[in-house]
Amino acid sequence: MQLTLAALDARPPTARRGAPSALTGVSLEVEAGEQVAIIGPSGAGKTTLLHCAAAALRPSAGSVRIGGVDPWTLPRRELTRLRGRLYLAPQVPPLPPRQRVVTAVLAGRLPVQSLARSIRSLFHPTDIPAAHAALERLDLGDKLFERVDRLSGGERQRVGLARALLAPATLWLIDEPLSSLDPARAAQAMATLIDAARVSSRTLVATLHDVDIALASFPRIVGLRDGRIVFDLPPRGITRERLAELYGQEQPERASARPAWPGETPRLAAMPPCR
Repeated sequence: MQLTLAALDARPPTARRGAPSALTGVSLEVEAGEQVAIIGPSGAGKTTLLHCAAAALRPSAGSVRIGGVDPWTLPRRELTRLRGRLYLAPQVPPLPPRQRVVTAVLAGRLPVQSLARSIRSLFHPTDIPAAHAALERLDLGDKLFERVDRLSGGERQRVGLARALLAPATLWLIDEPLSSLDPARAAQAMATLIDAARVSSRTLVATLHDVDIALASFPRIVGLRDGRIVFDLPPRGITRERLAELYGQEQPERASARPAWPGETPRLAAMPPCR
């Protein structure tokens, strides 16, 4: 599904009165089936951008087009139907603590199920093999019937990604999916997500703090700072100087080992992550 943001200004509903916009004049076009990482310091506007892209937040200026359609011109029923073709995954998955993992994963299919079937699935999960297969891809197959409140933070985050794998969406909007994962799990989870998106020709837009994984995994990197796009480049175009411009005093988060930056001989393995 194609996504187009044009001259977008937006302010989250929780922003105090008179606060500056979280996004200012942002224009971004993502083609159907493309994978894009959005990086930048905390407070850059990354989450606000995803909420606008998901038609969950109406911009104060500019326009959003999802699959060629402006969602804010649609009747309510058609807007609901369009949202059913999107999957917005927040950084902290909204998983009821007493819910079984199998039910939480299968909830990804709720947008295309009738109300009666949705209620029935809460008590009698359908297609358990599909939920198990999605969890297996993220090394969580043994947690299928575990309760959510007995999982670690990283396991809950991976359950949220397993739910995405079953969602009937053609546009995935994933917000900081790796924040609770160790480097090995983070790399595995991102590889699984990108592979699934490519195989099924889904569009994937993900915000990431881990610069190394973004550079290693995505063919296109968008840098966002103070609500504005600083660069939109392939990984080979991202230099230390560009990252310094993007992050300023805040060091980008990175894994423990990585290839050298363009034009650089030594490896930078000792830079501490920004938490």
